[in-house]
Amino acid sequence: MPEIRILDDHIANQIAAGEVVERPSSVVKELVENAIDAGSTMIDITVEDGGLQFIRVSDNGSGIAASELKKAFMRHATSKISSGQDLFRIRTLGFRGEALPSIAAVAKVECVTATDDSGLGQRIVIEGGEVKEFAETAAPKGTDIRVKELFYNTPARLKYMKTVQTELGHVSDYVYRLALSKPDISFTLKHNGSVLLQTLGNGDLLQVVAGIYGTAHARKMIPVSGEDPDFRIWGYVGKPEVTRSNRYAITTIVNGRYIRHYGLVQAILKAYHTLLPINRYPLAVLHLEMDPILLDVNVHPAKLEIRFSKETELLALVEQSIRSALLDQR
Repeated sequence: MPEIRILDDHIANQIAAGEVVERPSSVVKELVENAIDAGSTMIDITVEDGGLQFIRVSDNGSGIAASELKKAFMRHATSKISSGQDLFRIRTLGFRGEALPSIAAVAKVECVTATDDSGLGQRIVIEGGEVKEFAETAAPKGTDIRVKELFYNTPARLKYMKTVQTELGHVSDYVYRLALSKPDISFTLKHNGSVLLQTLGNGDLLQVVAGIYGTAHARKMIPVSGEDPDFRIWGYVGKPEVTRSNRYAITTIVNGRYIRHYGLVQAILKAYHTLLPINRYPLAVLHLEMDPILLDVNVHPAKLEIRFSKETELLALVEQSIRSALLDQR
């Protein structure tokens, strides 16, 4: 047997990056979720060449203190977890403390951040996990992160990337989901200079639906609401004539986090019963709210899957609430 040894930080970060950073959309996801957790009301996302060459996420959130900026790029560094008990009451989108170091391990990263309106902040430049620059700089309050040449030092990963259009599709899809999950935040998404999405951040979910799917579809959305002692449901579902050829237009959001859950999708489909044509799927945006102790979000490296402790009751409430809303429209 070979000798057992401890991996150095550089290799460990590259391995972690393999779990957290699958493609450009993974970078956008982690950076935007951090911006949301920082209390931002405006988040601008800019990508070039599908995000493979350049990704920029800037926000007006709380920023990162100068004394903590280097620490933010260390593995398992997080401001959102302090004890094991916190894992069962997670209210933030990010919490693992692996996003920034994982991204910095496989890209060239520049971060400019400031915690107040003094006009002064900090700038750090990291390439392949190594700090190249760290200095004071002029900066507005918030955080501006630029990621260049993703996977430049891991060519084996780079060759598995798809076309620019495919990678852009993944990026835009996830930004759309985030905008639907946070209608009170203004999002702007640009690709190669073109604006793909711009939301007002006024809290109007239907306005975000119109910005993504078009005004004609937004006019055919039905409001849904329901609650019991454990859960509250609200959002919109499309009238039966508004259909898609796949499930991608179904967005489920739990405590502000977009998640994928087979049971929730099936509950939504059951609510429509025979109202949908064969092999057609509805347009739906559903928010579910509950005490964090009723769910476990720590079951997937990218935090896209979730477990519910009262799943049967939740799915029944979802099906009943949507069915009632559909029947009221007939």
